[in-house]
Amino acid sequence: MSDTEVPQTGAVPLAEDPNAPLDLAAFKHAFRRHAAGVAVITALRPDGIPVGFTATSLASLSSVPPLATFNMARSASTWPAIAESERVVIHILGARSRAVAEVMSGPADQRFVGDHWQPGPHGLPVLRGVTSWMVGRIIERTLVHTSAVVVVKIEQGGLGENDEALLYYDRTYRVPGAEV
Repeated sequence: MSDTEVPQTGAVPLAEDPNAPLDLAAFKHAFRRHAAGVAVITALRPDGIPVGFTATSLASLSSVPPLATFNMARSASTWPAIAESERVVIHILGARSRAVAEVMSGPADQRFVGDHWQPGPHGLPVLRGVTSWMVGRIIERTLVHTSAVVVVKIEQGGLGENDEALLYYDRTYRVPGAEV
């Protein structure tokens, strides 16, 4: 297809699209339109203080062995603990856990104020009311520019009540719509 042909989808060619950003905004806009499941990663600082953050970068890497990955900025308040921790807890959130997602993305010193968590295996913080949680040992941290990709081997976990999936899309928490 030439640069002047309109794709069969009816989309305007990028060069003629008045909504196509010309800079980094294109990247940001594209990922705002990419719905992602909501997870929370928790760990302990070396002094035993719980830390955690809301993540939309969680992915399954392998089922045998059971491996998961998440990404995070090394400027994040939780990074020093993740950089030193041996284990983390990965929580999958459902729609009923929206308030927990907001707390865990709020001020770092307020994330563990309240009864929405309890000490779990290895003393790690486990959130209450999530659809599932998994304890894993960090087996690799790959530094990429100002971020890190963290690989976790899952060792144990538990299931909560089933719930509608909690998604993050266009800077808003949502639940899935109708099947298509």
